[in-house]
Amino acid sequence: MTIRIKKNDQVVVLGGKDKGKRGRVLSVSPQERTAKVENVNFVKRHTRANPQKNIKGGILEKESPVPVSRLMVICKDCQKPTRLKAQVAEGGKKVRACKKCGAVQD
Repeated sequence: MTIRIKKNDQVVVLGGKDKGKRGRVLSVSPQERTAKVENVNFVKRHTRANPQKNIKGGILEKESPVPVSRLMVICKDCQKPTRLKAQVAEGGKKVRACKKCGAVQD
């Protein structure tokens, strides 16, 4: 089964410690079926300073991947969490569409 979530989609988290939060998808990893979402699932990492790469040491917070099954896309038109369906547009091109209002997401 393919992942219908793409980079820069607006999503809502369905479960876990960040349930209900909304954010933009930063990256998607189809192999692991995960996605990084802006301001969701923060973890703390201890890092060593590296002056050559201009990295300060200390405890840094960054986003950790979230399983795609816990995310749902927010429709651009109706602003509701929705599933996406594959549709064939004019010219034979496949597009993603909202199941609630039918608006094209791509």
